[in-house]
Amino acid sequence: MQLNRLVEYDQEFRSVSGKLGKRSSMLHIMVLMKFLGSYGNEAALQKLGLMMGISKGTVINYMSWACNAILKHHEQVIKWPSLEE
Repeated sequence: MQLNRLVEYDQEFRSVSGKLGKRSSMLHIMVLMKFLGSYGNEAALQKLGLMMGISKGTVINYMSWACNAILKHHEQVIKWPSLEE
């Protein structure tokens, strides 16, 4: 939820004029997190698309848009563990 709140108003998730509005930023984040947390056949684009109710081409777009939005905040969301951790 915190990650979504950070990126939900990002330009990556705005609809394009003349096209259907993009889905919520939460769905984009969920698709990306599911892909990153999957291994082998579970990470297949078609399988992810079926699970999320979108096409495999849309899975690629959602992951790209979510990555772009998240990486704009890389200082806040990507941390290397300290020596103590």
